[in-house]
Amino acid sequence: MNKAVGTGERLIRQADREQVRQQLYARRKRVNQVALTLSLAAMAFGVFWLVWILWDTVRLGVAGLGWATLSQMTPPPNEAGGLANAIYGSFLMVVLATFVGTPIGIMAGIYLAEYDTKGWLGSLTRFVNDILLSAPSIVIGLFVYAVVVARFKSFSGWAGVIALALIVIPVVIRTTENMLLLVPAGLREAAYALGAPKWKVITKITLRAARAGVVTGVLLAVARISGETAPLLFTALSNQFWTSSLADPMASLPVTIFKFAMSPYENWQQLAWAGVFLITLAVLVLNILARVLTRSKI
Repeated sequence: MNKAVGTGERLIRQADREQVRQQLYARRKRVNQVALTLSLAAMAFGVFWLVWILWDTVRLGVAGLGWATLSQMTPPPNEAGGLANAIYGSFLMVVLATFVGTPIGIMAGIYLAEYDTKGWLGSLTRFVNDILLSAPSIVIGLFVYAVVVARFKSFSGWAGVIALALIVIPVVIRTTENMLLLVPAGLREAAYALGAPKWKVITKITLRAARAGVVTGVLLAVARISGETAPLLFTALSNQFWTSSLADPMASLPVTIFKFAMSPYENWQQLAWAGVFLITLAVLVLNILARVLTRSKI
């Protein structure tokens, strides 16, 4: 009799536990559905605005494109012209800033990831780099204005290159360090076990393993400086005419877009949208090209 009662109690407890498990499962399922719905809604909200921005950029930008846009200088109000001087100025300053900032950023990132991971100098460098990374670009523009423009009493393309390079460096440092730290320690140890010196381990093993991430960091930096307006307003300013001298004020697409978009003239507004489209297209092509070039080598 007692045995039968004990068996019945065990069956009841087992049924209760099964019921509790089913209730918890149903609760987790409801929570999962709510979280999934909110996530999809947030994604749809972001994609909606992104598609809207891209659609307006393509629709209004393509309408302002033409051979004159790429071959003529920025025009006076209500006259025909293009963006040739602004395109050339932006291209020149972005390329030079990338060539100046990228080696400094990569070497600093290698030092932080490979040589001084926990030292006081590495910690101080990371702290300063984080400040530069989060600093508004207008602050960098004002700094270069005070150090370069005010001292030489002239706006110049070189001042714009310096300002853009100061924006490139912290981005490249952060991405290079993070990508190198993701490389498994076993790869380094295997190379050291074979007698390879540290510099060869870094150049032949870790940098090759992290190449895609480092390239992505450089592309992020290029994409960021391609659309920067505030630093160039305080450094390179602008120029209505063609100039290849970096010692003089130089036109750039972001500043020209800012100036033309704020104007009441229809031809200037149309050229502003054409400039926005060209910047967007250039960043897209650069990303695709880098992916194609690095995919088969990694």
